[in-house]
Amino acid sequence: MLIQPRSVKLTTRTGVEVRRTLPHRDLKMIGAWCFVDHFGPTEQTDGMVVAAHPHTGLQTATWLIEGAIEHRDSIGSVQIIKPGQLNLMTAGHGIAHSEISLTAAQQPGANLLHAVQLWIALPKEAIETAPDFEHQSNLPRFTIADGPSGSIATATVLAGEFMGHVAQTKTFSPLIGVEIRVRAGQTIEIPLNPAFEHGFMLVEGQIALSAPASGLNNTDIPVSGLEYLEKGPDSATLTAGTQDSIILLLGGKPFGEKILMWWNFIGRTHQDIAKAREEWNAALASRFPSFEDEIGGRIPAPDLPNVQLNAR
Repeated sequence: MLIQPRSVKLTTRTGVEVRRTLPHRDLKMIGAWCFVDHFGPTEQTDGMVVAAHPHTGLQTATWLIEGAIEHRDSIGSVQIIKPGQLNLMTAGHGIAHSEISLTAAQQPGANLLHAVQLWIALPKEAIETAPDFEHQSNLPRFTIADGPSGSIATATVLAGEFMGHVAQTKTFSPLIGVEIRVRAGQTIEIPLNPAFEHGFMLVEGQIALSAPASGLNNTDIPVSGLEYLEKGPDSATLTAGTQDSIILLLGGKPFGEKILMWWNFIGRTHQDIAKAREEWNAALASRFPSFEDEIGGRIPAPDLPNVQLNAR
């Protein structure tokens, strides 16, 4: 099943748009992955200006292709993320953070902004875990295949295990996240865990996906689009077109729980969401401590709809 991206404004402060595939009316999650935004590449390197806002019940994962972004949060973390590095924030009971992209004048080499923002739902037993933040700058990165003129493809493991390489990122349910770069005109076969469902999101270039067990044969994936495979296949083949290409593989064991996702919160009941919203808007320091950044201010939670919110 191909999920076409839809355009969404990043914030009201900027005209930058992101392309979103998850959540979608036809696909809510892939394992615990529940949110996928792709933005850039754009020369508007100062386009990401997201003031303090809260999260509960999830992890945020920021994967940078180009540029530089500064993260600050309510547990005291201050971290600049660069390409090939992962910022993973565990919200659990509650955390607030802000993000601002840096210009080339602030961070040499940051001439473009290109990134993927992901959310991972926490299972019920971990939904109230203490907030945490980790920066992974030494992720497993390896060659998948070599050709006469060098490597055909390389992989970087963001989370979980792939081809015997394990990322040390903290996870709470069985899942994987892998960036795969395939050289122009090359074809590679990769293993899949048949107990996982998978999604292939094209970040850059041209990729055709084959997975005969799922009925796919050289199916083109559009940039920012996501091809979903139900569990079952144990392999897939990726063929790059005339450009070097980057694809993000997301997978996981079917989550097995209904979740309630509203604004920046994940819970299980309407009361979970209403309480988090009320405590954020009241600036309850015991749940969402304040912190300083260059942006200033905080984004208030919108009004709840006049209906009972239900997990699905």
